[in-house]
Amino acid sequence: MAAAAERTDELVREYLLFRGFTAALKQLDAEIKADREKGFRVDKIVDQLQQFVQSYDLAALRDYWSYLDRRLFSRLEDMYRPTVNKLKTSLFRYYLVHTVQTGRNDKAQEFFLKQASELQNQAEWKDWFVLPFLPAPDSNPTFATYFSRQWADTFIVSLHNFLSVLFQCMPVPVILNFEAECLRSSLIQEENESLRHKLFALQAESSRMKKEELEVEQAVVHHKLPAYVANMDRLGDSELDMTCSQRSTAHALQSRGGFLSSFLSQSKKGPSRPVHPSGASPTQTGSMLLGKKEPTNHQSAKGKEGAVSSKDGKSHFSGLVAGESSSLQQRQKRLQEHGKERKELLSKGTFQGQSAEKKTDTGTAEAEPSSELHAEQMETSTKMPGSSAEAVGVRQEQPFIVLSQEEYGEHHSSIMYCRVDCSGRRVASLDVDGVIKVWSFNPIMQTKASSISKSPLLSLEWATKRDRLLLLGSGVGTVRLYDTEAKKNLCEISIDEDMPRILSLACSPSGASFVCSAAAQSPMSHMDFSAASSGGKSMNQVPGKLLLWDTKTMKQQLQFSLEPEPIAINCTAFNHNGNLLVTGAADGIVRLFDMQQHECAMSWKAHGGEVYSVEFSYDENTVYSIGGDGKFIQWNIHKSGLKVSEYDLPSEATGPFVLSGYSGYKQVQFPRGRLFAFDSEGNYMLTCSSTGGVIFKLNGEEKVLESCLSLGGHRAPVVTVDWSTAMDCGTCLTASMDGKIKLTTLLAQKS
Repeated sequence: MAAAAERTDELVREYLLFRGFTAALKQLDAEIKADREKGFRVDKIVDQLQQFVQSYDLAALRDYWSYLDRRLFSRLEDMYRPTVNKLKTSLFRYYLVHTVQTGRNDKAQEFFLKQASELQNQAEWKDWFVLPFLPAPDSNPTFATYFSRQWADTFIVSLHNFLSVLFQCMPVPVILNFEAECLRSSLIQEENESLRHKLFALQAESSRMKKEELEVEQAVVHHKLPAYVANMDRLGDSELDMTCSQRSTAHALQSRGGFLSSFLSQSKKGPSRPVHPSGASPTQTGSMLLGKKEPTNHQSAKGKEGAVSSKDGKSHFSGLVAGESSSLQQRQKRLQEHGKERKELLSKGTFQGQSAEKKTDTGTAEAEPSSELHAEQMETSTKMPGSSAEAVGVRQEQPFIVLSQEEYGEHHSSIMYCRVDCSGRRVASLDVDGVIKVWSFNPIMQTKASSISKSPLLSLEWATKRDRLLLLGSGVGTVRLYDTEAKKNLCEISIDEDMPRILSLACSPSGASFVCSAAAQSPMSHMDFSAASSGGKSMNQVPGKLLLWDTKTMKQQLQFSLEPEPIAINCTAFNHNGNLLVTGAADGIVRLFDMQQHECAMSWKAHGGEVYSVEFSYDENTVYSIGGDGKFIQWNIHKSGLKVSEYDLPSEATGPFVLSGYSGYKQVQFPRGRLFAFDSEGNYMLTCSSTGGVIFKLNGEEKVLESCLSLGGHRAPVVTVDWSTAMDCGTCLTASMDGKIKLTTLLAQKS
């Protein structure tokens, strides 16, 4: 609600300015500045109450709570009144405990003097009047609980949650729903566009299928069999005798095709079979009328059969009719035998049939090319177990199916950053020339905003709550807030002139603040690859600082302490609720910060070189890091410096990245953006490679990472990746040094 109110205030300001109502605009700004509800921002309201407590301003505390009660709590139903009274009681007790802990007993006595008339008849305050006169109240069983840190934190969190739920449930005016309606309209338009594309695709598919059906019908008419050949009962009679005498051959051919194909194939293999009394077998007549070409190694047999058939050809049809009328009983017996044979054939293993089929196809040199047959055999031998007939046809399934891969080619130089926003609908990309592109890919790939920075840009990050905003860190000591919809800079702040390189930005999941890593100029250029590879550890000792900034006011809140000395922080990442921050530095140390206490909780030496990329695991009990030493390591955050697993990665996954060209041209880029990303469940990891992204399966028991899928598609080294799981299908982004970004849509196969 706070975001909607802020957006509405901006719209009202813009409207008043457009209409020229300057007096109303000044009055609006004055009232917003004095707004006691803090724009419905719960954190600001709680901070205001804590400020009154810490300054011992009892009158202001009572007045502010009375305002909240009159403005907000009085509109609640009666069933919530006990909860409001409990919060008020806890707030006053919180004030008393603070006065006693800071040694201000005079303020505690003043509280009871002013509140005595109100509190003396309340049973929950009966034992509290002696509090200012106890020598050690924190040891008293009655009050010991209220002097603990746990009780104070629980009260603050409860108050915060109550106000949050209250603001979410309270009725709002229609104007505050403007942004939600715009978003809903935009989603409907995108859905309509997607359905329109699907309709066109289905229409094209339907037209193609109709055309294929028409071609098939024409082909069937052209090669229509004669009526006597279409009589399958008579063909079956001729086949059954051969099936009884050549069972092994029938096993192979029955799995191959239908009745007619088995019959025609067997006539070629049995040229020495005695001729039927009717003169010539229907097999020979059918094969000649169909015009099927006989193999070379059976031409002599064919010649003999042809002579017999030409000799007795005139009596062929009459013999068939006469044989039918005179052998009805024999046919019934043969049909029973045929049923038994069929059951036996179907009960046999499919794998034996396939192996016999391959031998038959190889011996008779049928129409399939030998190369395709060889490939099929190789695939069968590698994918199918030969010892179990039940396992036939079961292939080892890939964890992901590649649905599509598209290319975004609006950049013309090497990519540094490529990030998907929280909603998974838009992508922001930054190249080494300072060109920023904001683009969407659903339902179609389309550039939404484009900007060119005059100063070099070194870092990029999406704002969390208002995902239309981008944070951009430059190489001249400034951070810009860029509105991707209005396509303009909202503000630009200067960080530190002595630390001009903004190496990393990370926005808290709550959206209230962001961290900024500033570093001094490096004594050597990062483009000097030979110097970097030959230099010692002293090359990495670049001083830097880590700062916390308020996103709304764009003012610095504090500077973190970096031990043992100030160092350049290369990468930063928050956990899901913003209570923890992990950083990787140029000295190879990983630091874990407690964002509630704003101090470093633990740190350890992680890599021999610089730390290039860090991320929390899915369960947030561990963190992963990639360093300049080529190691990919998992660390336990509950025990400082405890390795859970360690893997060696190729240099093409960790950097520095090298692009070679003609005449000895070489371009070197050190890692800037994210080097690895996880899927929605944290079981698979996407990394960089020289030809595209590679997905590995994370398994702590194995000492070697298992490669599951190579996305490919790139002609230059991939330098940064991202994996968005906001949509039903996972979206992998891989960006390379030639400015190309591949967007691969994956579908996870549930096992």
